[in-house]
Amino acid sequence: MNGSTRLQLRVTPGATRTSVVGRHGEAWKIKVAAAPEGGRANDAVVQFLARTAGVGRDDVTIVAGRSGRDKIVKLAGIEAGELDRRLEAAAGERGGTS
Repeated sequence: MNGSTRLQLRVTPGATRTSVVGRHGEAWKIKVAAAPEGGRANDAVVQFLARTAGVGRDDVTIVAGRSGRDKIVKLAGIEAGELDRRLEAAAGERGGTS
């Protein structure tokens, strides 16, 4: 996989556990256990997406929305269709990590 894709997210920090909730309009809704202080929620988003997408942490970059719930994230090394399949699988599992 050599492509990259941009992903729209709606992030809810301070959740019980980190997980993919599902679609939120055109975006994906993700809950993260980390609090929004000090960039911890953003770090949790990057780490979770890297693990879920099967790419390196350095391949995930928040390109817009660092201080808000609505974010645009760029993932290198994965095509949009494959990323959607992996997020759908993660949403179906509801087995996020804390």
